[in-house]
Amino acid sequence: VQLVQFGGGLVQAGGSLNLSCAASGNTANIHVIKWYRQTPGNERQFVAEMTIDSGSTKYDYSVKRRFTISRAGVPDTVFLQMNRLKPEDTAMYYCHAEERRYRAGVTGYIPVYYWGQGTQVTVSS
Repeated sequence: VQLVQFGGGLVQAGGSLNLSCAASGNTANIHVIKWYRQTPGNERQFVAEMTIDSGSTKYDYSVKRRFTISRAGVPDTVFLQMNRLKPEDTAMYYCHAEERRYRAGVTGYIPVYYWGQGTQVTVSS
């Protein structure tokens, strides 16, 4: 599985940006795609996620009602629409996928994780 990100850039506070994460390769067993963000010197912070089978979503409280995660295809491309951006949203954004690998005759699965290359979002005040 490969994840390639598009979007990001510089925007004024209150503006909007859309990030996309295109999955390719053997994507049939991707279970969930998440967005994280990271600022220098800090750990990656969870932003949002979408469970592919159900379409259910979760958001960090800091972005709820401002950011929307959606998809086109299954799972092909996942989007993060970011509205009413704030300077504190400035970060490198990464998409992350969890693939569940199953083996015949074996209960359970092995999770395999993938990261996109990251894309910078800068919000000016």
